[in-house]
Order: sequence, then C-alpha cells, then structure tokens
Amino acid sequence: MYYLQKVNVILEHMEYKMFFLPMRDELYSHGVKMELCGLGTAEARKMAKNLEINGDQRSGLLWMTDNSALARCLAERQCPVLAFLHEDNDELDFGEVRYACEKPEEVESVYLEGVYRRCMRLPLDILATERLFLRETTEEDVDEFYRIYDDPSITQYMEGLYPDKQEERAYIREYIEKIYNFYDFGVWTVGKRDTGEVIGRAGFSYREGFEEPELGFVIGVPWQRQGYAYEICSAILKYGWEQLEFTKVRAMVQPDNEPSLQLCRKLGMECQGKVTEKGIEYNCMMLHRGEHGSE
Repeated sequence: MYYLQKVNVILEHMEYKMFFLPMRDELYSHGVKMELCGLGTAEARKMAKNLEINGDQRSGLLWMTDNSALARCLAERQCPVLAFLHEDNDELDFGEVRYACEKPEEVESVYLEGVYRRCMRLPLDILATERLFLRETTEEDVDEFYRIYDDPSITQYMEGLYPDKQEERAYIREYIEKIYNFYDFGVWTVGKRDTGEVIGRAGFSYREGFEEPELGFVIGVPWQRQGYAYEICSAILKYGWEQLEFTKVRAMVQPDNEPSLQLCRKLGMECQGKVTEKGIEYNCMMLHRGEHGSE
C-alpha cells in the first residue's frame, strides 16, 4: 500500500525538467500523481497558497525542489520534502532537509514512498511471507510487546523490556530515529497477515565488539511451534543478502537454549566457537552468503 499520493516538484532551474520525466511515468504506474512547475510561476504560487491555507498535513503529499530557501521553509513547517541537488546548487545550505537526490531520472517510486513515510513517521514495510509480515516497529506496538514478554520463558535468554511503558516508548522513538534512519535496518515487528496481530520481533543488529550483523528473533509463546520463526528468519536472511548486501550473519545463542540452536542449524548456521560477554556464554553461530539455507 502506498501512502504517497502526489509529488509536487518546484524547480528554480527548469533546464533540469527533462530528468523528471522518467520519474513521472514511474509514479503514474503506481497511481501517484506528479506536478512539476518553475519557481515563481502561477502554478508554484498556487501550491504555496494551498499550503498556507491547508497547512502541512495534507495526506500523501511529498515536495521536491532545488531551491534551498523553499526547501528550508518546507522542512521548518515539517512538510515531507526531498531536495534535488545539482551542479548549480550543490554549495547552497538546505538546512534541516534530511533527504536529497542527485539523479531524479533513476529515482523509483518505492524510494519516494520511503522518504514520505520517514518524514511522516510512518513505518516502512520490509517484507512479507506466506503467513507473516515484517515492518518497522511503532510506539503502538509496545503494548503488544509487553503481552509477549510477560511470559517468563521469553526473558530466560534475552533482556526484558523497561518496567515503565513510557520508558519503553521513549526507547522505541529513539530507536526509530537513530537506528532505522541511520542503518536502514534493525529489529522489526513480526505480525500475522490474516489477522494483523503482532506475534514477535526479528531482524538485524550490531553488537559492540563484533563486525558482522547479528540475527535476532523472538516469537510469542502462543505462536511458537508453528514454523513462524523459521519462516520469518529465512526471509530476513534473504533480505540481508539481496537488499543489504551482507556477506555473513551471526547469531549469539546460549548453549542450553536448544530451540534457538535448532532453528539456527535449520537456517544453515554453524557454530564457530564460544564467546563470553558480560559473564554469559554464547555459541557463536555463523552463516555466510551462498551457504546451505542462505538463499
């Protein structure tokens, strides 16, 4: 599903207009409209007037411009905005504008959808399997996480949540801002496609002192022993190879956590030795791209 409905492009340097034609066609193929005009034209003034009247909350609208003053103004009003950089403006200050592109002819609608969602703090959809979906975590997921982590078996081999829900919500807000935006990956929310219910978490992280990304996963007790962990972790590994271009992935599993060890082996991981961290011993399970179970 696309939240993005329209892209308003306002150019100071109209000689770059032709580079936006492939983008317009690609957007139209996904049902997204694009309007392009020059800075200072009647069309641009009309857009500005509509913005002044309706504010910045009009659903589905992303702005693009090569004018730094306009870009800063839009960003200050918390409008979703993408700067277009070229040789005639690459030394200008675009202020708090967080996203930019240099080759609009190569930009795909899925990227613009991602920029819009990032600006509007909407979660990105990561992937879907036959039974499950994987998306970025939101604050609204916190209540479901507490229900999942309430079972003592969940925290037997991993850290629990903050005792105070507000602290956990604050942590999730910071995680979204610093991890998703910086790495473009992280630990995501797992849910069932048929019901929409949240059943767990899974994804990649980096552990201090280690170079490889680490696979982590938790599935709530009511949904265990149904193949969900293997289904979502297999898809996540494929995503790591193909989209994130990882060459190897690690998992840290305590030696007596037999269910997780069995899952890692089923995924094709092999133990590369033991590691002790903060007084806890782990089996270091490793999988290289192209090995059994990794594609």
